[in-house]
Formats: sequence, C-alpha cells, structure tokens
Amino acid sequence: MLLADVVPGFTTKLVAPYVVHVVPYNVRVIALAAISVCGMLLIALSPNSQDGATIAVRMVGVMLASLSCGGGELSFLGLVHYYGHFALAAWGSGTGAAGLIGAGLYLVTTTWIGLSERTSLLAFSLLPLVMVVSFFLVLPLDPLKNSTIKADGYERVNSAELPDNTNTIDIDEPPFSEHEGLLGDPESSSAAAATPKTSTSSSFWTQLKANLTRARSLFIPYMVPLLIVYIAEYTINQGVAPTLLFPLDRTPFREYRSFYPTYNAIYQSGVFVSRTSVAVLRVRQLYAPSLLQVANLALLAAHAAWDFLPSVWVVFAVVFWEGLLGGLVYVNTFAEISERVPPDDREFSLSATTVSDSGGICIAGVLSMAVEVGLCRWQVRHGRDYCTRT
Repeated sequence: MLLADVVPGFTTKLVAPYVVHVVPYNVRVIALAAISVCGMLLIALSPNSQDGATIAVRMVGVMLASLSCGGGELSFLGLVHYYGHFALAAWGSGTGAAGLIGAGLYLVTTTWIGLSERTSLLAFSLLPLVMVVSFFLVLPLDPLKNSTIKADGYERVNSAELPDNTNTIDIDEPPFSEHEGLLGDPESSSAAAATPKTSTSSSFWTQLKANLTRARSLFIPYMVPLLIVYIAEYTINQGVAPTLLFPLDRTPFREYRSFYPTYNAIYQSGVFVSRTSVAVLRVRQLYAPSLLQVANLALLAAHAAWDFLPSVWVVFAVVFWEGLLGGLVYVNTFAEISERVPPDDREFSLSATTVSDSGGICIAGVLSMAVEVGLCRWQVRHGRDYCTRT
C-alpha cells in the first residue's frame, strides 16, 4: 500500500515536466481535481472487507490520489514562476499546514464528532473542488493570459505586456539580463549561458533534449540535497519511528499505539514551522541541513537498537528537529531555484526538481520495510518487545 501511495506520484514527477507543457494550466487543474475526487471515492465506497478485489480497488484509489498529488505539486510549483516570492512562501506554508490540517480533520470527524471512516472520506472527497475554485476565482489569472508561451511551454511573464489595470501580484523582479539569475551570481550566469534555448520551430525531441540538459544542471545543486533529506526523514518516519518505544510508565501514554501518531504530529509541526519561515529565514547551503538529517537518522536508529536516550521527550525534540530540517530543505530548494535559475528556465526547473522528494520517499519506503522489521527483531532479542505490543 505504501508503494502504491508514492510510486504513481514519483512517476508523474519524473515524466510530466518534459511533456506537461502541452496541457494548459486550467485543464490540468480540472483534471487533477477530478482524479483526486475519483481516488477518494474509490476508497470510501469500497466494501469493508479484506478480499483481494476490495484491496485492489482501494489500491487503485490510492494510486489515483498519488497521481493527482504528484501532478498538482509540479504544476503549482511551476505556477510560482509567474507570481514571485510571495507565492513560494504561501506554497511552503500551505503544504506545511496540509499535514497538520489533514490529520486534524480526520481526528475531529472520526473521534470527536463520531462519524464513520467512510462518511468522513466521502465528505473529504469534495475538498479537491476547492482547488478548482481557488484557481479560477481567487488566483489572478492575468499573468497566465498575458504570457507569451514558447514552443517549449516554459516562458517567463513580461510585466511590460500586462495591462495597466491588471490586479496581480508584482512579478517584475529585480533587473536581470537574459542569462543572469536574480542574484547576479556569476556562476548562475555562466550556467545559464550554457543552457540551450529552444526555438518555436524546434521539434518535440529537440525540446526534450533541451529540457534534459536543463534537468542535468539542476541535479547536483538542488535535486541531490532534496533527495538526501527525504530519504533520511522518511526512513525515520516509516522505518525507525515505529520502534522508538519506551515503557509506558515513563511516558505520557497509556497505549503503545499512541507513540507513532504523536511522533507524526510533532514531525508535521516542525515541517509547518520551517516551510512557513522562508519569508524571514533563508538557507542557501542546502547540503548542510540534508546531512544533519542523515545524522538524525543515525541517532534515532542507534537509540532504537541500544536504548540510550533517557526520555521520550528527547525523542520528541529530535523528531521536531527532523521536521524543521525537512521543511527547511524543501522550501529553500525552490526558493534558490526561483532566485538563481534564469527566468526562461525557471518554470521547468521548479517542476522538474519535485521528482527528488517523491524519489526520496520511494527509496525510503523500500528501505523502511527492512529497517522496521530488523530493528523490531533486534529489540525483541535484547529483551524489549514493545514493538510487538499494541
């Protein structure tokens, strides 16, 4: 089920940035919302049984939701190109809040209000429609309508082409030359000069080659640190966190099942804080927090094996720090792209780099299946069987 949740999104992010420009944003938004609604309805309306057919239907629903999520992330991050840095800060804050709000809504409807899981999911299936309403009625569409779309489908908006009475966010950023990043960084300029531009007469294969060249230039500075941080944090979340258990009399919990959702809530809180912070705090050395996340993975895995941290509250602090680092790398990666990548390459670059987070989650999912089982067996052999209890 885990791989069904992440592989379609990863595949979408891997392939779509090179071809998705042929589909207008308005069509994409409607299609992605419809796919998301269908996925949630398949899960909600499937029978409450564990036979093979029912599980298959639910997995299809999960895959549709993952497909919509992956396509939505790369599309909306591409849109950030047209609306400036405020849009990126809003995106970071919104995606950071999504984990908290999503988990909170489910808790409220099922535990506090007392609705069944099916009823709750049926109600939530209407939420993707908010995306359609937001795009067509809330988002200023003039930047998209007035932009000149090249053959490769990725083009910056020229603010001089906008009418005087256009009510949009100011997207006319600091002056730059054709091959200069927003910061005027010489390395950015030289890298931009080496990036091929496709003409309106270019064939599809020429455009594809140009975009692959663009992606290659993104790999080391942006994709790798984002990949590293996601592998580390999702291996913690999926493989190590379920084994971070203490005797109940040393914790605020009454059941062992309470540990994992608490860790998840604390982690999501850290993600929200750090993704919201991009407006006031910028991190430009992306590898440093990524490697710190690897250190978190090593620390928590070592504790799961040898039980040396004195209290669950220490684990709470580390898990919150984990969320901070993950959100920090995510939002600052795209902030760096928005500033350093030349305007004509920026929309594609924002979309293409999203493959790293889904790729990291996929790799972590595979690793976690072995990590959780291995750590739990190790603990049982050494007299700590908490991971086998409920």
